[in-house]
This record gives sequence, C-alpha cells and structure tokens, in this order.
Amino acid sequence: MGSVYSPLKVFTFPEHAVSPAHGLRSPVHVRIKPVNACNERCWYCAYRLDELSLGSDMHLRDTIPHEKMLEIVDDLIAMNVKAVTFSGGGEPLIYAHITETVQRLAAGGIKIGMLTNGVALKGEAAAALAAHATWVRVSIDAAEGEAYARSRRVPAAFFDQVLENVRQFVGLSREATIGFSFIVNQDNATAVRAFCELAKDLGTHHVKLSACVVSNDAIENNRYHEPIAGIVREEIAAARALESDSFHILDHYHAMPERFERPYRACPMLEYLTVIGADCTVYTCQDKAYTASGTLGSLKDRRFRDFWNSPENEALIRGWNASEACRHHCVAHAKNLLLTEFRSLEPDHALFV
Repeated sequence: MGSVYSPLKVFTFPEHAVSPAHGLRSPVHVRIKPVNACNERCWYCAYRLDELSLGSDMHLRDTIPHEKMLEIVDDLIAMNVKAVTFSGGGEPLIYAHITETVQRLAAGGIKIGMLTNGVALKGEAAAALAAHATWVRVSIDAAEGEAYARSRRVPAAFFDQVLENVRQFVGLSREATIGFSFIVNQDNATAVRAFCELAKDLGTHHVKLSACVVSNDAIENNRYHEPIAGIVREEIAAARALESDSFHILDHYHAMPERFERPYRACPMLEYLTVIGADCTVYTCQDKAYTASGTLGSLKDRRFRDFWNSPENEALIRGWNASEACRHHCVAHAKNLLLTEFRSLEPDHALFV
C-alpha cells in the first residue's frame, strides 16, 4: 500500500495548485460535522477544552437537519467534489441519518472517510461504511479499559466494545483502510507500543500517533510534552518493530512551534478543503470550526453551491491573511508551505527542472 498521509496529495489536483484565477474552484474535499453531541467526554477534546479557542461557539444540540443534509449532498455531487470526511464536533455515527447520507454520497461517486470513536461502529452504519468508505479511523487513546475510562469519562466496558466493533468491521470490509488515532498525552505515553501491538492484532492497517494539543500557545504545548517526549520516542521506536507490509506506524508526534507560525499570507488550502458544521455554517478549516474567526457563512437559508460560488465567499477566501488570522495549531500547514513555494516559482525558470 502506498502512503495514505502526505502533504504531497495536494498536487493530485494541479488545477488547484496553480495560482488562483477569477472565480472559486469547487473544493476537492469537504469535511462534514453532522452532529455536535457525543457519546464520550474526552478530557482533551479540542472542542471542549477551555484552554483552546476551537469550538468556542459550538452548541451541543446542533445537528444538520435531514432535508438540509440531502441538499448539501446533492450540491457536492453536482459540484464534482471528490471526497467527504465525517468528523466531530460530536460523534458522527450517532447522527440519525448517517447511513442514508453515506449511501447517497457513494451513489454520487464521492469517496468517503470517517473519523469516529468506534462506540457506534455497528449495525447499518457499519455495513454502509464497509461497503462504501475509502477509510475509517477510530480514535482510542489507551491500551486497556481503566485508562480508557479515565481519559474518556465513560464506563471501562466501552473499551472492549470498541475493540469488538473494530474486529467485526475488519471482517466486514474488504476495501476500506482501517486505522486508529492515538493522541499522545502524559497519561498514555508509556502505552504507545502496547496499543500498536493491539491494533495490529485486530487486523487494522495503521496507527496514527499525534501530540495532544492543550493550548493555543506553542510554548505551552511544548512545555506539556517535555516530560514525556523522550519516553514517547522510545515507545515509537519500539512500535516500529511491529511494522509490516500491511501494518504501519504513522508518526505525527512533533514539537509545536512550526505549526503555530505562518510565514505566508494566503491559505491555498481554503480552496481544497472546507468544513460544514452541525450548525449549518461553513468554516475555513477544522482548526477554526465553530469560531467567529473561522466563519465563512451560513447555509441555513442558502444552498451550499450558491454560497460557495458567491462573490462574498470568494472575497473572504482571496483576502485571507493566515499570518494574522491563524496563529494557532494548523493541520494544513505543511501543505500550505508546499503550495506557497510552488506558486512562487518563476514560470520561465520552472522549465529548468
């Protein structure tokens, strides 16, 4: 299997990579947060941690109405959007219409990804994902039930239920890439290798290891990780011994400063990926969802395709100043660096490869 995580994916769509022309291109990828309610209460959840600005305007009762979701799906198909990822907000698999939504997107030729805690990865929803999803990634940040219960504030029995759901899903799905997300923090730093071994035994394809973000300030984040960084590196090195042709460790555990500073003004990724929240609001990205500073516009009284192609949306995206508006963690930073450098090439000199 080739690489599934790489900033170079942006060059799969060269028409988006070049400097923008008049009028917005349709996004390649849309992240939909269908519901803000969740069946777990993780202490480090970026949408519920007071120290982070992410989610400051989020209302837990918000959910995309059924008819609005069908309208959005039809617009994405008409706009030739390539992929949709379902994520939180809350837990997307508890959205009442998730099975129908997945099936409708798949029938329209759109690829599907799912970020889930795995508690509800069963029944019709699991069958729909097994049939249609390109990938499913389950967030589980502990290697045993009691630690899981402490970090997610749920009964310890949830841990075994999630593992069983994943085991069953691996058996159902012959095509989807199935992985785990493991958010490394001070409580689980010594469990990295043990969890990776568990993930491999379940038949999943990878574990993505990321650093827990506890603040909007890079120095604060690094200070939090300093006591465990060495331990985590040893755990990751030990986990590498588990890798094979069918199982990989994706090491995204890194220091924070380079993810908080923007040496560029424009954000090219705004045209590649956008976010639709459970409040029927379009946001610039997942790092600014449910915030006033990340708001592009509302879909409550407007179709997505009409909003996206509107002069006001184009003006917002073209006038975006990431160096001022995005002084926080940014998942798109590596991609923006590549795109910014690519767009700065002198055309005549670019011929001398």
